[in-house]
Amino acid sequence: MARTDRPKTALLVVDVQKDVVAPAPNRDEVVGRIAGLVDRAREAGTPVVWVQHNDGGMPRGSDGWALVDELSPADGEPIVDKQFGDSFEATDLEDRLGEGGIGSLIVCGAQTDACIRSTLHGGLTRGYDMTLVSDGHTTEDMREWGSPIGVEDAIAYTNLYWSFTRTADAKGQVVAADEVDFSAPGGVAQAPEGAEAGEDPER
Repeated sequence: MARTDRPKTALLVVDVQKDVVAPAPNRDEVVGRIAGLVDRAREAGTPVVWVQHNDGGMPRGSDGWALVDELSPADGEPIVDKQFGDSFEATDLEDRLGEGGIGSLIVCGAQTDACIRSTLHGGLTRGYDMTLVSDGHTTEDMREWGSPIGVEDAIAYTNLYWSFTRTADAKGQVVAADEVDFSAPGGVAQAPEGAEAGEDPER
């Protein structure tokens, strides 16, 4: 594990807010999977950390800023307020993780090609192992604003490149929601001996 002084793993739920996920074509499926992950994390005693974005178009306290009706933080679960794509940037997220001895994160939420990507990279460069839930993140169709790809391709591309992303001190990995193992280090069962995550063990 990247941060050996922080052996615990947490589930990080990023920006599953009404206005953020409303345009996503697979909104209900993804929110349902995230709700299931939250329930399983709580049952396993794994901390759940929530992130909520606010800006001029989605001010704190507005209806669109609120988390979706299907999700509700439990008493004592940290809620991190952010104003940038990276959930670590100018927030108290690292302090919250440090208090809990958390050195690796299982990431789900929105939006794939914005705050999810920024948060994954932000955590990795700070030494956290960052596991992306492959079917637990979503976005809206960004082609109107110049993206060359639609929602399904954005999700697939992010899952692909994150499965091979590493630094000298931390790793990225990708796992489906039903394969998340909250009893395993980093929430992911370890690859066979001699194989790295994302590699074919026969090569």
